Amino acid sequence: MAAHPSQGIQTLLEAEKEAAKIVQQARQYRAQRLKDARTEATREIEEYRQVKDAEFKAFEASHAGNISNVQAAIDRETEVKLQSITSAFVANKDRVVHKLLDRVVLVKPELHRNLKKTTGGPEEQ
Repeated sequence: MAAHPSQGIQTLLEAEKEAAKIVQQARQYRAQRLKDARTEATREIEEYRQVKDAEFKAFEASHAGNISNVQAAIDRETEVKLQSITSAFVANKDRVVHKLLDRVVLVKPELHRNLKKTTGGPEEQ
C-alpha cells in the first residue's frame, strides 16, 4: 500500500511537469504571435506610407505648373505696383518737399481754436 501513494505522487509530478510544458509552449506561442503582429503592422505601415508618398508626389507634380504660374503672376503684379508707386513718388516728391518746407519755415502764430479769449482780468475766468 505504500507503493500506491508514491505512485500517485509520481503521477501528479508528471502531470505538473506536462502542465508546465504546455504553459511554456503557450507563452512562446503568444510571444511569437506578438512579434509576428508587430512585424505585420510595421510592414503595413510602410506600405501605406509608400502609397501616400506616391499620391503626394503625383499631386505635387500635377500642381507644380500651377504654382509656377501663380508665382509668375504675383511677380508681375508686384512689379506693376512698384512701378506705379515709383511714378507717384517721382511725380509728387517736389510738391511734398515744398509743402513741408512751407510748414516749417512760414510759421503764422495763432491762438488755438479751443482757447477762449478773455476780455477782462482774472475775475472773469
